[in-house]
Amino acid sequence: MRHDTGPLVTTAQGAVRGLHQDAATVFLNIPYAAPPLGAGRFTPPQPHEPWNDVRDATVPGPNAPQSERKLGEVDMTPYFGAGWSRGADYLTVNIWRPTTTDEDLPVMVFIHGGGFVAGSTRSELYDGSGFARHGVVLVTVNYRLGIPGFLDLPGAPANRGLLDVVAALRWVRQNIAAFGGDPRNVTLCGQSAGATIVGGVLATPRATGLFNRAIIQSGSGLGAFTPQQARRVTRAAADALGVEPLADAFASISDERLVETAGRLAGIDLRTPTHYDPLVGLSPFSLVLDTQPAMSVAAGHGGDVDLLIGTNAEEGNLYLVPTGNYAASTAADVNALAARTHPDPVRLVETYRTARPQASFGELRSAIMGDAAFGAGTRVLADAHATHARSRTFGYEFAWRSQAVGGELGATHTMELPFVFDRAHLPELHGPNGLLGPQQPPADLASRTHGAWVRFARTGDPGWAPYTRERRTTMRIDAEWTEADDPRSQERQAWS
Repeated sequence: MRHDTGPLVTTAQGAVRGLHQDAATVFLNIPYAAPPLGAGRFTPPQPHEPWNDVRDATVPGPNAPQSERKLGEVDMTPYFGAGWSRGADYLTVNIWRPTTTDEDLPVMVFIHGGGFVAGSTRSELYDGSGFARHGVVLVTVNYRLGIPGFLDLPGAPANRGLLDVVAALRWVRQNIAAFGGDPRNVTLCGQSAGATIVGGVLATPRATGLFNRAIIQSGSGLGAFTPQQARRVTRAAADALGVEPLADAFASISDERLVETAGRLAGIDLRTPTHYDPLVGLSPFSLVLDTQPAMSVAAGHGGDVDLLIGTNAEEGNLYLVPTGNYAASTAADVNALAARTHPDPVRLVETYRTARPQASFGELRSAIMGDAAFGAGTRVLADAHATHARSRTFGYEFAWRSQAVGGELGATHTMELPFVFDRAHLPELHGPNGLLGPQQPPADLASRTHGAWVRFARTGDPGWAPYTRERRTTMRIDAEWTEADDPRSQERQAWS
């Protein structure tokens, strides 16, 4: 359907026509880089060819090749989306802006999660109308996933999905003023895999000056694979495909086979004599770096960027509760997880048992998993960033508990997103197996959480005291909001 009367914006590559939608003006499926085809799937992102006609930006476009993702009983479709929407030209952005604007507005560039193998800008949670309604230009980004995005291959640059995000930031710098945004006031934000990518971008010199604030939601500054770990995944992928572990060999493989192969790589043991699996087996893909992002930030990278960073109180529940593994957890499960993630597993379990004397084995297992994958790396990155005098750090913990899946889902991974995006009203998020469960959240939780993110994007201050190495002030977001100093101090010591 054509919208010949919709809003028209001219970018450096050509004109695009969007549509008015409630309180927002929306532009969908705008390319920031060329389609990654054939061997181009394993090269740095390339400039998109200009177009002469007005490009229709009123309907969602394709996304990165991926398989459908399910997590037991919980309906995660609003988060992951409906799977692979096919089409080559998927390195694109969606943009929401206020319907009327006469000024340069703060810009937020959001990087979705999905374990480095799934997710897209088509997911219902990432509708930016709420941000536009409150005077922010929101940009959501598709990037390469799975084998094309993150498999470390000789003959190809590493971290191609991250390079896509940097290319999108350059596109924003060049074009966002035409959409009413201020290219000097850009906040790069992401959740889960997207948050770990934001940490990687924060630590890379190639992105210096492209954004001045960052938000990291449930990521990890210690979430990158070492090159040695990445080679194990590459070898397994090459063996599964029957080809040499080289970019040239992978270039001839269809997207369908690459997606199918990526789905068979789960469970690879990535432990080495010096490193544990930073994602605890949750994904066979991550950034691949010699130096973890937190260490690079400690060395000075990202020192001019204000940072809002945090996790959810029960991150690990999402990976245990919906499949029944939370309730079925045993002492042996807790001990095995500790041995997989820590050089002194006995001390680790004792620390968590001391901090949670009444905890079930499922709660202990979830707490250790959540910190191994997200919490410990978040705290180290926050500490590293807090040493910089030229910027500020703000910490949060999202603690509101969903009563989904018999009341056990809790403040799990992804739980903050409906509130950050002011989308908690979506019907598909509710019910016994919806992410938010059968009960109604506190009436003002979405407006307050969303408002804090908007305020940070606008001013660099979400509304509470900064996180410092001396106090580690953290805002605990629940029905009541409370500031706490270093609320996870016992766990911090265990992982240090």
